Amino acid sequence: MTETSTTLPLRAVDVFEERLAQLSDEFAGIARERAALDAREARLLARSAALADAMADSLVSHDETPAQRKALIRRSTCATLAMATRASEQTLHRATGDAERLVADAPAVLRALEDGRISSRHARTITDQLQDIPVHGRAAFLETVLSIAEQSTVARLQHQARTLRERLHPESITVRAARSEADRRVEIEPAADGMAWVHLFTTAPVAVAIGERLDALVGAAHLTDDDRTCQQLRADALGSLCISGTTSADQTDPEGRRSPIARPVEVLDDIQPTVNLTVPVLSLLGLSEAPATLDGYGPIDPETAARLAVNAPR
Repeated sequence: MTETSTTLPLRAVDVFEERLAQLSDEFAGIARERAALDAREARLLARSAALADAMADSLVSHDETPAQRKALIRRSTCATLAMATRASEQTLHRATGDAERLVADAPAVLRALEDGRISSRHARTITDQLQDIPVHGRAAFLETVLSIAEQSTVARLQHQARTLRERLHPESITVRAARSEADRRVEIEPAADGMAWVHLFTTAPVAVAIGERLDALVGAAHLTDDDRTCQQLRADALGSLCISGTTSADQTDPEGRRSPIARPVEVLDDIQPTVNLTVPVLSLLGLSEAPATLDGYGPIDPETAARLAVNAPR
């Protein structure tokens, strides 16, 4: 009797899992290679900064102070590197500062990046938290946070690193909070397509209270069957509060129903422009779609510009 062997066809799920495992291994390999390149770039940028500092006295007139000489040659160095990569000088300046902190203050983190055990975003999260810790308190922080980084997502690391920093910081949080409060500010960052970011840096209680206030307004707005998302409603409520001093969601009709939160186009009617707004006359007349120019921002759509122009005092 002759024995025969049969090979059962692989199930589709087995084929999928095998190929997915291969792709996953390759994907992880690419991430490790990218991390190693990021570490190499950090070392190069740190060397470029050291070279600039070393050559500053030889290349820049001594009519300038030592600090000015270093600043000038560093700016020139960043400009050269920026041209080589078609990046902005500001981007290179910021990257160089990050690289210097990583190389000088956190060599263990740099080695982990070189080995592909963490990503550049993990490394930046650590150095961002590290820079406000006095030198004598950094070793304990780095030893603990690095082991967390190797096992965590960036989001989880950000939370745990911040908590760890508070626990291990040798200086009282009361002292640090009083010092940091002096840095509170509002920054406006232009974005694409007629949008912009407003960044508020303030004390934690004020920030949390603002969030709770917006959540309360959003909760009331949902009772009116509003079709906007929670994030859209939060943004619209904050804009309405800042520009109009109130929001329609605080108001009720005679039957006790809340008014919906004003949309951005409705809030425009309360704006009296005090900035320069340049509008092509044909766009103002509705005969062209050429964008207007909002001073300090850039191009905005002609319809928005026309609504602003109606309320402009001149």
